[in-house]
Amino acid sequence: ADAVLKFPQGKVVIDSKFPLENYHRMGQAATEAEKKTARREFLKDVRKHIDSIAGKYILPEEGTLPFALAYIPAENVYYEAIIRDEEGNDLYRYCLDRRVLPVSPNSLYAYLQTIVIGLNGMRISERAQSILKELESLRVEVEKFTGEYDTVGKHLRNATTKYDESARLLNKVETRVQG
Repeated sequence: ADAVLKFPQGKVVIDSKFPLENYHRMGQAATEAEKKTARREFLKDVRKHIDSIAGKYILPEEGTLPFALAYIPAENVYYEAIIRDEEGNDLYRYCLDRRVLPVSPNSLYAYLQTIVIGLNGMRISERAQSILKELESLRVEVEKFTGEYDTVGKHLRNATTKYDESARLLNKVETRVQG
């Protein structure tokens, strides 16, 4: 494990190793077919990694809580693996089914706070269910934010395009007036 958080109720393991080879292949793909193949392989790698974390680090009989965290090293990788689901893979549900919670640099602290709050004053079995529900809610909020963020980006790109077009038109008009 890359990190182990010790709570009175048990340990939470954070694994930060992450399979990125096929993710990088997606970015370097020359064709759409190559990109799709690399994406499929990337998602397959992530599933194997999640299974590995679940098998190695979720060991309540050895003092761990019944879940572990998979730290995904960058927001764009997190988005590609967990948020973006054009093909109905539902990798997030796959993670939750194995009790491995994927976290990104921006969401790690929120997840840790949720865990601390969830563990305070609850029994282990009650806490695990509460945490999973809160994390699902947090995932929904992250998805909403991602949608809003993408919309703002589109609006900014559109505004820039329109500004550039109007500047060209103004330039034409000025040229005609001066000529």
